[in-house]
Amino acid sequence: MTSPAGRWLIVATALGSGVAFLDGSVVNVALPAIGDELGGGFSVLQWVLDGYLLTLSALLLLGGALGDRYGRRRVFLLGLVVFTVASLACGLAPTGPALILARLVQGVGGALLIPGSLALIDSVVREDDRGRAVGTWAGLSGVAAALGPFLGGWLVDAASWRWVFLINVPLAAVAYWVTAHHVPETRDASATGRLDIAGAAAATVGLGGIVYGLIEAPVHGWTAVTVGATVCGALALAAFPVIELRAAAPLIPLSLFRSAQFTGANLVTFAVYSALSGALFLLVLQLQHGLGYSALAAGLAFLPFTAIMLLLSGRVGALAQRIGPRWPMTLGPIVAGAGLALLVGVVPGAGYATTVLPAVVVFGIGMALTVAPLTSAVLASVRSEHVGVASGANNAISRIASLLAVAVLPLVVGLDNSASGPLGPGFAQAMLISAGLCVLGGAVAAVTISRGAPAAPHVLPGLHQPCQSPGPARPPPADGTRGRVHES
Repeated sequence: MTSPAGRWLIVATALGSGVAFLDGSVVNVALPAIGDELGGGFSVLQWVLDGYLLTLSALLLLGGALGDRYGRRRVFLLGLVVFTVASLACGLAPTGPALILARLVQGVGGALLIPGSLALIDSVVREDDRGRAVGTWAGLSGVAAALGPFLGGWLVDAASWRWVFLINVPLAAVAYWVTAHHVPETRDASATGRLDIAGAAAATVGLGGIVYGLIEAPVHGWTAVTVGATVCGALALAAFPVIELRAAAPLIPLSLFRSAQFTGANLVTFAVYSALSGALFLLVLQLQHGLGYSALAAGLAFLPFTAIMLLLSGRVGALAQRIGPRWPMTLGPIVAGAGLALLVGVVPGAGYATTVLPAVVVFGIGMALTVAPLTSAVLASVRSEHVGVASGANNAISRIASLLAVAVLPLVVGLDNSASGPLGPGFAQAMLISAGLCVLGGAVAAVTISRGAPAAPHVLPGLHQPCQSPGPARPPPADGTRGRVHES
């Protein structure tokens, strides 16, 4: 971490994954402006978010597998190119459908970026620095996501909503240059066999069909199209584990779920990120339509969250490396849930200092306690040759959680297709549901995550002890390529 190579690696991976994370949040405050110019109602706003999340979450597993097989730096660079071109198309989109299509392609680029960033860190940074490296990466990437509302609000008010996409172009260009010049190539030399295209297709069709039904049914009713899409989606998702069991080189080896820590960490991820994405989607709309905030003011409302993530994430990552991730991962979601519960008071006429600020601060503290230990716990629960697919799986689950939350939460609390006024009592119900999901995530962490330092998971029979566990080091892969840099 103190070497020039280590610092360049953190810069490259934080920038690359940061633009993907930034894009996941910067769009939120621009949604009202997008709706005003392009039209289409509440469902179009949901698709602007979920179009990106759909391909991102469905293809993250494939992105991790591609990086392990063909080179993590190579796939990372390809992702930067795809993401940049799609961002340009988003910024120039003339209609709602054109914007949604560009967002789908943008998600493909993000699916190549995000798993590669963590896999590069894990395969290049030495083991005793890895917890701090992951914590720093998580903090910087989290800050990029947290800066999204402020940056998006400023761009919308100062120029146009189109700049929330065009801003990605120079950032991705810098990330490409740093990666190409300063990051070594790594890969899993043992990865062979045919790619699991059937598994990727099943995940994409499954998620796409279900999300289509959930978003379009409130607008058009349960017609033959919406029912058919939902049924096809459910069947495809049911087929996914069957395909994985039969695949020679599955996107995710289901044996990974024999690890109590891997399974538990992913359940925590699903609960916390469902709460985060669903709540923030509705909060931004409530601030602008219910409380009369400008796009910039709505973005500024999240600045305390940004500051807390920046100050605490690296320190919490280092702490979890010493004491283990269980207690931070247990306490963090509960604190975050308390912050979301406080958002119930964000109603027309509520003051920022007395209502919004305390909730954002408490929520930020909870997320800072959660993010870095959660990431480390996932990586510590698998063997080194599976870090790419494990990070891809965890990130896929977090995006699937976001995808479903944006589609499901408005439906559950009874929000209609209007996006031009206060959200009414459904907003408070949504905040309480989100808070409950966070508390559930903390409870799962308490019973599944190891308390041993540093981030040592409890592994069920059949799995090797992972790399960050105390005691004797695990044996390297048979080909001796653990962490080897492949020279060009």
